[in-house]
Amino acid sequence: MSRAAEVRFERVWKRFGAGNVAVRDVSFTVPAGTLCTLLGPSGCGKTTTLRMIAGLEYPSEGRVLIGGRDVSALPPAERDVSMVFQSYALFPHMTVLENVCYGLTVSRRPKREAMGAGRAALESVGLAGFEARLPSELSGGQQQRVAVARALVLEPSVLLFDEPLSNLDARLRRKMREEIRDLQQRLGVTVVYVTHDQAEALAISDKIIVMNQAVIAQEGTPRELYASPASAFVAGFVGEANRIPARLRRLDDVDAEVSIGEARLVLPHRGLPDGPAELALRPEAIALLGPADPAAMLEGAVSKAAYLGGVIEYTVATPLGEIFVVSSSAGSAPGAGDAVGLSFGRHGAALLPGSREAP
Repeated sequence: MSRAAEVRFERVWKRFGAGNVAVRDVSFTVPAGTLCTLLGPSGCGKTTTLRMIAGLEYPSEGRVLIGGRDVSALPPAERDVSMVFQSYALFPHMTVLENVCYGLTVSRRPKREAMGAGRAALESVGLAGFEARLPSELSGGQQQRVAVARALVLEPSVLLFDEPLSNLDARLRRKMREEIRDLQQRLGVTVVYVTHDQAEALAISDKIIVMNQAVIAQEGTPRELYASPASAFVAGFVGEANRIPARLRRLDDVDAEVSIGEARLVLPHRGLPDGPAELALRPEAIALLGPADPAAMLEGAVSKAAYLGGVIEYTVATPLGEIFVVSSSAGSAPGAGDAVGLSFGRHGAALLPGSREAP
């Protein structure tokens, strides 16, 4: 395997015709040997960004660097990267081993050497013994692993994934994302991974870059983005979040007293001044209590309840609007129309910078 390489964008723009900006003045760094996810809704620019790393698109302005080398104008074959596509793009008439070795054979690598490298790549993804099968004889998850092995056999310094799990069912997606993460950590390769699935991004990433409307909305570790979203968009896209009107009063250089109706919380003020603000409150950070419980900070009534096995999802009507709550399904559970109390904790609550909605 080649040494992992850093990927860096420096003020990159990508335009498609007049007025169609797909990527707007984007700068970021993916450290060598890490897994970075580009996360965002359809049309946000994440796939175009990935394709500019691969050399399938060229920047209109700015620079793309891989391992410190400016590759902005280089074709894909000269970038030392491999890409796993959403469709897997396997040749149906070729065996698994022939598919994996295809890139080596077209580059005129000796057949025996190519076949040996292909078998080693298949073993690395857990498919030793599948060499003679055709793609049609494999499950979706196995086809995905063949596509990964085909990319790995080229020994790239950067491995790119474009929505690789979108064709799989939910249970297999979970298994395959764990396998991709284990493989990346075992080989130490740099991975840039595109998805619109927030759970997928949180589960596998060292770093997440959230994109929206052609720009970076926020970047950081999964924990940083989840605990301290920089905007209402990030709060709602990286996990679920209730947006609740609040009012804050600074206590010192770090913390503020945050009023939510009659309730009070002490939270980092994140640079916001005294006055109206907006709070992002994670559903799992809200405790569902009895209506007469003295610990209740807010009263409401259950308008919807959905049993999901290990948890129950509630929509609770309150004087501050509807609040989404996720609670353990253990024990007795209120139903639609039941009065409840809600309690909020410091963990899972964050003020949203830039918010100025009055409570």
